[in-house]
Amino acid sequence: MTSTERASSAAAVVELRSDTFTLPTARMLEEMTRAPLGDDVYGEDPTARELEELAASLLGMEDACFMPSGTMGNLAAILAHCPRGTKALAGAESDIYVYEAGGASYCGGVIVEPVANAADGTMALADIEAAFPEDPEDPQFALPALLCVENPQNRCGGRVLPLEYLAGVQALARARKVAVHLDGARIFNAALALDVPVRVIAGYADSVQFCLSKGLSAPVGSMVVGSADFIRSVRRIRKMLGGGMRQAGVLAAAGLVALREMTARLGDDHRTARRLAEGLAALPGVEVEPVETNMVFFRVDTPHLTQAEFIERSWSEGVRLAELGRGRIRAATHAGVSEAGIDRALSVFRDILAPAAVLSTRP
Repeated sequence: MTSTERASSAAAVVELRSDTFTLPTARMLEEMTRAPLGDDVYGEDPTARELEELAASLLGMEDACFMPSGTMGNLAAILAHCPRGTKALAGAESDIYVYEAGGASYCGGVIVEPVANAADGTMALADIEAAFPEDPEDPQFALPALLCVENPQNRCGGRVLPLEYLAGVQALARARKVAVHLDGARIFNAALALDVPVRVIAGYADSVQFCLSKGLSAPVGSMVVGSADFIRSVRRIRKMLGGGMRQAGVLAAAGLVALREMTARLGDDHRTARRLAEGLAALPGVEVEPVETNMVFFRVDTPHLTQAEFIERSWSEGVRLAELGRGRIRAATHAGVSEAGIDRALSVFRDILAPAAVLSTRP
């Protein structure tokens, strides 16, 4: 295969598995080569510090810490909030509980206790209350020290938690004297869906983690934001976990471009997600969940092929999909997926499901 053929083949692929497949922009790559650098473990990388100051300002917090990944960011936040032997409450469908390898218990002796998520991503306040022991003085029970929420809620269809719900969670946490940590990996998508500045959402939490490397297209990195004292603890934990980076400004430079230039284009991803959802809903045997951000969750149920076969055939035609929880397919739109890409994906899906259309019209 020639280089031209390889480029053409790559361009024909419609990558819908995740918005983590975004690639850094030309501006990011340029800024990475010219960023002023220092040793960030010594606190002397000016570009990393600039990124941290910008992140803290955008979210209305005192300080921020640049992390290698969202998993490490959430883990450092949990360990900073929770003494050993305490509990962190998190949604049963949350990334913290499902996808982050039990790090809080392994590294910090913290129990992550799951609380049921409703279809809209919320956890019933009564269920959260039930996780607190009736008698906190009874030494038999581990005590909650942290309440974790996720917004948008990935495995619940990318659903966005309403502000009034976040206010209720915050009030409960304050009454119970526990902190609130927001896993806001895609918090800028949530802010867009709610039509509020991102700091409004962050204001309902004591700490927030958000990703630079999903829809914002940076190659690496996440931010943890919170109070100055909290971030001092997070920095120490980051070092303990092996996350202290030296000339981190090479990566932070891309993060600065992400926050300054890429948040404004997330509306394109939401529009292409709605375009995909509307097209899928018109196909036979496809059930589509409500779409609020850049994620489309759907099921395929036809008599002539299984969902696994549907995914396999989509892959063979250059449209990449994967199942994500409870037998559903997730398609995530991002900067690498154009309207033309969505239309191509829908054309592929239409051809795959054409036998179902014939069957559905038979008397």
